[in-house]
Amino acid sequence: MEGGTAASDKRLLVLGAGPAQLGLLEAAHERGLHVIAVDRDPLAPGFRFADRRAIVSVEDEPAIDRLAAAERVDGIVAPGIDFPVAIAARVASRLGLPHPLDPVTAQTSTSKLRQRERFAEAGVPHARHVVCSSLSEASAAAEELGYPCVVKAPDLQGQKGLALVPESDALAEAFDVARGLARSSIVFVEELVAGLEVTVNGFSVGGRFHPVAVTDRVVAEAPAFGVALAHVWPSELSEETVEEVVRVTEAAAAAVGVQDGPTYTQVLVGAEGPRVGELAARLGGGHDAELCEAAVGVHLNRMAIAAALGERVYDGAFVPDELAGGACVRFLVPEPGVLESVEGLDAAERSSGVVWVRSYRQPGHQFGELRRGADRAGAVLAVGDSRKEAVARAQRAAAKIRFVTAEAEALV
Repeated sequence: MEGGTAASDKRLLVLGAGPAQLGLLEAAHERGLHVIAVDRDPLAPGFRFADRRAIVSVEDEPAIDRLAAAERVDGIVAPGIDFPVAIAARVASRLGLPHPLDPVTAQTSTSKLRQRERFAEAGVPHARHVVCSSLSEASAAAEELGYPCVVKAPDLQGQKGLALVPESDALAEAFDVARGLARSSIVFVEELVAGLEVTVNGFSVGGRFHPVAVTDRVVAEAPAFGVALAHVWPSELSEETVEEVVRVTEAAAAAVGVQDGPTYTQVLVGAEGPRVGELAARLGGGHDAELCEAAVGVHLNRMAIAAALGERVYDGAFVPDELAGGACVRFLVPEPGVLESVEGLDAAERSSGVVWVRSYRQPGHQFGELRRGADRAGAVLAVGDSRKEAVARAQRAAAKIRFVTAEAEALV
């Protein structure tokens, strides 16, 4: 990676300062960049790595446009969450800034509907779905695809508007929730692909796709359908199946039009082989880049920063150097209630094989039942000589951490 200006003179605008952006913000801080972070939450944990905090929604495009111009930034990056990816690309285009994605590709990558259209045109295998605008259409689609099925808002992420529908009696409620949250007036009814869910962390340079790591995505049961409880490397899939997964992912990136920059792709591996669930033209929001660094020594956070600043990323940066036999990000799930304190963080971080422990929330934060990724309280990253050892180490560390909560009513 290279650039023409001294690192300390460069200014990077990061859209988001929440848990999903922690790794990139820390990498930018360590590089010595002047970091301006945007988040509507004044207590966002990533602000500690920023030189300037902007308490602005990452979806407020006019405000971000003005901020980028006023701060004379050298680059804009939106790691970890989908919707701001398109905003970053449009703002960069208007200001004449470098960016790995053009606005059209960025917009396609943030729309599940446009993605599926591109996948169909390119012959990329993906989960069958029906676009519905009414409950009657959704009912017909569910009968066609079969129960259980999945209902989702096609323009949201983080499990918003997502539900597993086990039978017809539950369809109406799931449809109403998805349509009420969706930015558009349509809802997806999608087949449930039984099998293993994996994530492919990749990076493209000049149209060449580089797979970095394929991880198993361990997810929660309904009603927290789709919420990751852990990411584990290496995958339990056979080497041959992993190669098929990578081929499908590469085809998906090409279909969406991604030529440069990171991609985070969820792939469903069922009886009919790998099928793409969805692709995001960004870093994963579950500390995936940090897992890749710990496992194979590939620095995706640094690469994403370089791409945002218009610096060259060399093919040699993707040569793996396996630093561990296994790696695991395990998420921490608190009891519902108002957070009073967090105990055991230091002891957990001193545990064998633990790379780091992160707690996302400050005292006073109110946790609800686990429904979405935002309901998680923190994470542990651990490595080991094997996948099994890494998982065990992450579990032992997590067991040492206690989120002390009180019922909200008790504080009134």
